[in-house]
Amino acid sequence: MSKQTGVNMLHLHENSVGGSTALHPTLIWDDEAAVLIDTGMPGSWERIRTAMLEAGVSPAKLKAVILTHQDFDHIGSVPEIIAEAGQAKVYAHKLDQPYIEGTLPLIKTSPEAMAPLLEMLPEEERQKAIDLFGNPPKAKVDHTLDDGDELPYGGGIRVIHTPGHTDGHISLYLVQSKTLVAGDALICVNGTLQGPVARATLDMEEAQRSLAKLLDYEIESVICYHGGFSDQKVKEQLEQIAK
Repeated sequence: MSKQTGVNMLHLHENSVGGSTALHPTLIWDDEAAVLIDTGMPGSWERIRTAMLEAGVSPAKLKAVILTHQDFDHIGSVPEIIAEAGQAKVYAHKLDQPYIEGTLPLIKTSPEAMAPLLEMLPEEERQKAIDLFGNPPKAKVDHTLDDGDELPYGGGIRVIHTPGHTDGHISLYLVQSKTLVAGDALICVNGTLQGPVARATLDMEEAQRSLAKLLDYEIESVICYHGGFSDQKVKEQLEQIAK
């Protein structure tokens, strides 16, 4: 995506338990401030920082880090980011706040949740997973968000509460560019949108109901954290998925 639009989909290639994956945080900026939506795995900040500089955006302009939900691969680099860019405030939905702050264990990567996977891994991989997930990243949520809230960055960022993947999952509608930052409410496969991944979604029925809310918005393009960008017949795709 062109940096002149003030919206850049970032590309992070991560090696984690079970193999490598690509993650897509979103960078938004205007003349006054920059916003990062989701943060990759622990250790991703240096690559995000480099991507920001390549887009002509100084980390000193970062005013907000918006977390679409509590999952490890979305909150992973928040502590590193806040350590360097202390002026940035963390935003998340109030229902996922206690997990992000560490008051409650992350639902999907708690020791209990991880136990079946750990049993299947070879010893070396099992230890890597224990080391990785045993001390999850934590960050203070400075501002809680709810459905319909609008943040005054980059021409307006509207919050859409899309529960199902987690109770506090949100998607973000970028008003100026008519772009949906879906988080994990949708995935993209070779430019084609699909609904959330069932095995990673806490409540598929609620996740499906959440998709219907997206039809209320004039969406011309979608950024999915898993799978990337889609801008072809988006309205028709969403109508089909939301059935």
